[in-house]
Amino acid sequence: MARNIITGIDIGSSSIRVVVAEKTKNGGLNIIAASKKDSEGIRRGYVTSMEDAARSIKSAIKSVEKSSGISIKSAAISVSGISLGSARSKAMIRTSKADGEITDHDIKRLVAQSEANITNVSNKSIIHSVPLFFKVDNNLVNGKPTEMKGSKIEVETFFATYLNIHLTELIKTVERVGIIIEDIVASPFAMSYAALTRQQKETGCVLANIGSSTVSIIVFEEGLPISLEVFPIGSSHITNDIALGLQVPLGEAESIKLQYGTEAESQSKKKISDISNMVESRLDDIFEMIEEHLKKISRNRILPAGIILTGSGSNLFNVDEFARARLKLPAKVGAFLPPKSYPVSISATPPNFKEHMLNDPGWTTAIGLCLYKSNEESAGYDGGRSENLKIIKNIKKWLKTLMP
Repeated sequence: MARNIITGIDIGSSSIRVVVAEKTKNGGLNIIAASKKDSEGIRRGYVTSMEDAARSIKSAIKSVEKSSGISIKSAAISVSGISLGSARSKAMIRTSKADGEITDHDIKRLVAQSEANITNVSNKSIIHSVPLFFKVDNNLVNGKPTEMKGSKIEVETFFATYLNIHLTELIKTVERVGIIIEDIVASPFAMSYAALTRQQKETGCVLANIGSSTVSIIVFEEGLPISLEVFPIGSSHITNDIALGLQVPLGEAESIKLQYGTEAESQSKKKISDISNMVESRLDDIFEMIEEHLKKISRNRILPAGIILTGSGSNLFNVDEFARARLKLPAKVGAFLPPKSYPVSISATPPNFKEHMLNDPGWTTAIGLCLYKSNEESAGYDGGRSENLKIIKNIKKWLKTLMP
């Protein structure tokens, strides 16, 4: 019997992470291999050098192939960085059947109309489309109104978008390595599968990924994503500030950043104070941007499940306490959180890798891709899976027209 292998590739600005998992007989997921390699040719989430980026991705894939003994042919990939955005749009149509019964065809027409009504999305592709609510004859409906009866149906839909040019370059880069792309997933969506509980999504929360060069947030309410935003600032900006402020090499500045908050006898009180000021000043910038966005969507200080911090930058000392004080919300650092309703095991080697993966927030996107691809841990929506496959098919068709 063929093994049901799922692969997720998290393509970030600082690292490429690959997770290989196997669907188990009991319907769960067993993580059998994982690798992390420094990324080259990627800046703020988009490809700047196809050759360098392909080499980084290939290196990470070769590593998991060696440790798992499995040849990786296909994968779900993440898209992230400043090209990511979101929009919300409303639409209304009349039901098509004479008796007023609402069909799946009506729902598809309605969502398609809401997509057609979006403004300011030129040069962008729709990565995900998620209906937030429906109305039938002006009455709010919980869930899809299929088989209900009415003369008029309305919807408000959430869309995640990505720049066409950056999406095309990313797809060409991955396929250059010989990998068939099965799904394209916005990184914050993937993270939500691995780092959030159903209760957090239902109650209302914001998931913030503090990456190397960007910070991305996705806001959930009643189990659905209502907003997604990316800011052009990340943990590497803290490193740069330390390098300039202390006049030390970048490598040393990175070590100082990671050791922030620990007592060092060799450091003077002034130096410790200077480091603290530089780190906290940048963190204040990050959380000010997040707070301003929450104000813009009228969700500041009213998300009961608070803010969940992930990404490599969330490893900074006391970053959750800083977020709590700045945003006036509950705050915690969220690494991989296996869903209670969905059994997940980790058999990847070496033996201590399980604890490392469970405690490092940087793995949430790659693991989330596998959970998303397995399509078992439902979040109340399909994440626009059919939209993803349509995008891949259309871009491949366009690429073929450029071949000699």
